[in-house]
Amino acid sequence: MQYKSSSIITAAGAYLPDRILSNHDLEKLVETSDEWIVRRTGVKERRISKEDEFSSDMAIKAVENLLSVNSSSIDDVDMIIVTTFTADHITPAVSAVVQGHFGIPNAGTMDINSACAGFVYGLCVADSLITSGSFDKILLISSETMSKIIDYTDRNTCIIFGDAATAVILEKTDKKGCILASNFNTDGKLAENITCSSLSYKVNDRLIKKNRLFEQEGKFLYEYIVRNIPDGIERLLKKADLTLEQIDWFVPHSANLRMIEALCKRLDFPMEKTLISNEYYGNTSSVSIPLAIWMALQESRIRPGDKIVLYGFGSGLTYGGIVLEW
Repeated sequence: MQYKSSSIITAAGAYLPDRILSNHDLEKLVETSDEWIVRRTGVKERRISKEDEFSSDMAIKAVENLLSVNSSSIDDVDMIIVTTFTADHITPAVSAVVQGHFGIPNAGTMDINSACAGFVYGLCVADSLITSGSFDKILLISSETMSKIIDYTDRNTCIIFGDAATAVILEKTDKKGCILASNFNTDGKLAENITCSSLSYKVNDRLIKKNRLFEQEGKFLYEYIVRNIPDGIERLLKKADLTLEQIDWFVPHSANLRMIEALCKRLDFPMEKTLISNEYYGNTSSVSIPLAIWMALQESRIRPGDKIVLYGFGSGLTYGGIVLEW
């Protein structure tokens, strides 16, 4: 069978900051307990970046890890995509900083801000650029320094989030590509339920002034995700002409273990075939899905030919997924 040009993932790497923030550490900051946090979220600890360590620094270290463990080169990368909503600056883009650090000679750069759905958006964009014939090799990085925007007096948010970065390489292939189908959706009328802004803006003629701290309506989001995401996954599988029974691994955004358990129950999909990353790293926003994949690769759990559903959801409210064959 002849295939049009498409993409395959050929390498992966990750970076996790050294500092560990445990649940017992958080007991000293807010009124909480290890038992309460684990029962509500499944998170036991998370990684925290240094005070002078930002998303671009972590992105660079994830790429360095990728290069150290794979026989890959990035000198011939022709596009760098970074998914983040915790960029060092409004401008320049994190991707431009990465390009400058490595001195990649002929690479375009772009950042994508789709929060917790960022990686699946980035993967879809990268595959589309390669499938169009315009690009041959893309470096896709996800990097989030959530600790820089979290209010550590708010026990409902500070217990959840952590910092991390990942990097993958996608390359052109004339054989069968890894992405089988994608499907995305947004409910922008609910955008106020997850916010982080240093600007003033209007809502229903009211002037809202926000500082640069992350806020979310956790209970509302939990109910919305559990109620709506299963239908999105069904639409995605229909596009791929697959059933859940044919899926080897489900990799949802690792927002909250209890949410993921509820999703799997609604889908009637086994938790033992669900890859997560939040137990020891917390909710790392756009990094959570590729981090779960990277962790599974370290344990040789993912094998060639496995069919995997990736599904992200978060601020926007935007959500969507990809079916890929490893």
